[in-house]
Order: sequence, then C-alpha cells, then structure tokens
Amino acid sequence: MVEPEGKLSIRRQCELVGVSRSGWYYEPVAESAEDLALMRRIDELHLATPFFGSRRLCQELRREGRRVNRKRVQRLMQVMGLVALAPQPPPTSERAPEHPCYPYLLRNLSVTRVNQVWAADITYLPMAHGFLYLVAILDWYSRRVLAWRVSNTLESRFCVEALEDALSRYGTPEIFNTDQGAQFTADAFTRVLREREIKISMDGKGRCLDNVFVERLWRSLKYEEVYLHAYDGAREATAGVARYFEFYNERRPHQALGYQTPAEFYRAGLREAA
Repeated sequence: MVEPEGKLSIRRQCELVGVSRSGWYYEPVAESAEDLALMRRIDELHLATPFFGSRRLCQELRREGRRVNRKRVQRLMQVMGLVALAPQPPPTSERAPEHPCYPYLLRNLSVTRVNQVWAADITYLPMAHGFLYLVAILDWYSRRVLAWRVSNTLESRFCVEALEDALSRYGTPEIFNTDQGAQFTADAFTRVLREREIKISMDGKGRCLDNVFVERLWRSLKYEEVYLHAYDGAREATAGVARYFEFYNERRPHQALGYQTPAEFYRAGLREAA
C-alpha cells in the first residue's frame, strides 16, 4: 500500500506496487441513483438474453421508456463487467497485455471426479445504493461452491483470498480454470496455483461458454436471492450471499446431479476416491 508519509516518495512507492500516480490520486465518483437502477435492469436483461449486445440492450431499455443511448449502456456494461455471448474478449474484466495467459485444457476432457477441475469467475452484485463484485470457486464435477469473496473493487486480492480459502479447506485440484481477466492472470493469483503444481487453464478468446457452470451459478444466485432483496450495504449483501450458498450447497437439489445437492454429490465423490 502507498503511504503518503512514508520514507519513499509517492512516485517511487507507486512504481514499486505497480500503480500509476494518477490512479493513486484519483477519487472515484459514485454512480447516481438513476444509473444504479439502470445497471440493475441491464443485469436482469443480460441474464435473460445474454446474447444481446449494447445495441439491442439499448433498444430494449428504450422500449421500456428509458431515455438512454448506446454510449451510456456501453459504459455501464463496462463498469459491471458484462459482455454479450458472442466472439469477443472474455467477460468481467479486460485482459492485461503484460500478464501471461495459459491454454484452455478442458476441451474434450471428460470430468469424472471431484477435485479434478475447479473453476472461478466474477460477477456484479447490485445493492440499493451501490454495487459489489463477487468471486466464487466451484468444483466442476459436483457444482459445489468451495469458496467465495465480495469486494468493492476488481483488484486481485479478493480472488486470491477465495483461492487460498478453497485450497486450505478442500485440498488441491488437478486443473484450475478461469477466464483471461486481469485478476486471474495476475502473478499474485497464478503464483498460488504454480506453487502447488496445479495446471492452469484459461478460456480462449471468444469462447464465452467455456466456464458455463459458473455462469449458471450466477443466474441461480441472482434470480433466487439477489433480485429478491435490495441490500442496504456490503454487510447485508455478504450475509445474503452466504445464506444462499449454504442453501445452494446443502439443500438445493440439482437436476444434473440426479437431484442430489452439490454437497451430497461432492461428499459421495470423495468417498469413491478414498
């Protein structure tokens, strides 16, 4: 962290932590209440019609009587990390050109056991006054949510915390899959995987369905929890997500798992592997 009263100059401290001086001095301006309401509606439309880009979303919003233009919709989608399901850069965050990327390892791979493949992704969480970002780590085979964190920024730290939590509680997967977002390509994140000799897999550019199981998790979370509550703040939102993931893991039957819950299916998979 940059310390204004530190022995080193602000310029040198920014160089050491890899941020620009303008970025350190910048004070973000909160979104207006009108934009927050619009962002929530864009998020709802995106889940219902994920193949709609900014042009079609703009038209849908105008049909509802909202005075918007495409430039405004594009800006808000960028803030939220939303892109249409079409060939283009991966969702939620843009790739950092200076970060190395890894090949996609799941193509034609048969996932047949727990802890064979884990996956992670980030989504936008609307609140009554503001918004948060949520990262979740999922066991691909059982669909169990292994760890998650919320944050008010898209820095890598909350993703690393979720990863370390999952590894400490559930062991080591063979493959870890993400998109090419800067949070996941950052050395702070990939180093944790490399040190444990976990194979790193990243969705290819324009392959928006490579992490489809996590995308389905987001849809369930938002329609069954987030959109039913107008969270007043981060504490209430965090409690709501915790409540839902406990329900999702332990009490919500999953059709693809033979109507077992993800936790039941995960534990059965561990017994089979023992």
